[in-house]
Amino acid sequence: MSSSAEFSLQAIDLCKDYKEGSGEALHVLRNINFTLKAGETAAIIGSSGSGKSTLLNLLGGLDTPTSGRVLINDEELFTINEKSRCHVRNQHLGFIYQFHHLLPEFTALENVAMPQLIDGVEIDRAREKSLQLLTEVGLVDRIEHKPGELSGGERQRAAIARALINSPDCVLADEPTGNLDRKNAENALELIMQLNKSYKTSLIMVTHDLHIAERLDTVYVLEDGLLQLQ
Repeated sequence: MSSSAEFSLQAIDLCKDYKEGSGEALHVLRNINFTLKAGETAAIIGSSGSGKSTLLNLLGGLDTPTSGRVLINDEELFTINEKSRCHVRNQHLGFIYQFHHLLPEFTALENVAMPQLIDGVEIDRAREKSLQLLTEVGLVDRIEHKPGELSGGERQRAAIARALINSPDCVLADEPTGNLDRKNAENALELIMQLNKSYKTSLIMVTHDLHIAERLDTVYVLEDGLLQLQ
């Protein structure tokens, strides 16, 4: 992991087009410019289908832009090969999704440890860090349970722990409370904000909920393919 004090994530003239059935280009994102520095939090709001998740996937190097650049600590994500891009992602970024994406055949402990194991960390160390995080998110009594044996709120807490296992510089969260009832949504949001502060990570959160967005430092609105400060 890099020194988080030096972290920066930057999008420069980022564009994403999709070809429609007619062959015409659908301009989902147009010349997006965005900068996030160490410890900063930003919300991206917009209506359904406005391209919020597409933008987050581009910022995380999970999708390829039509044009433009994404830089993490001045390293361009789309001029390096996929193996190098995966390494940068695993080193600097953590991801939380609306749907937890936990692997059903593995326990909570194994799921949370997975990014460390992929990164080549020794098994006992990975399990120890996983246990620490599951304790922090209130799941110490559920570590041997598989996702199907956990409630929706518990699954999302495990997913939050997994996002932090590699001590990322930045967490990218895509509607992380969107699949939860109000009480669990509020608990998950409080947990994300609390851990964001204690781990001193940057945070980008996509949401359609202005109440959630206003908890973050900066709010951006994505509309007609353009990103603007609220």
